[in-house]
Amino acid sequence: MGMSQDTKNLLFVILAVIAALVVGGWLLKIAFKLLGLVILIGFAVVAYILIQKMVGRGR
Repeated sequence: MGMSQDTKNLLFVILAVIAALVVGGWLLKIAFKLLGLVILIGFAVVAYILIQKMVGRGR
C-alpha cells in the first residue's frame, strides 16, 4: 500500500510539473507579445518626441 501511495504522489508531482511548464510557457509567450508591443509603442513615442524637438528647433 505504501508503494502505491508513493507512486500516486510521484505521478501527481510529474503532472504538476508538466502543467506548470505549460502554463509558464504560455504566460511567457503572452509576456513577450506584450513586451514587443510596449517596445514598439516606446519607440514610436521617442521618435515622435525627437521629431517634435527637431520641428521646434526648425521654427
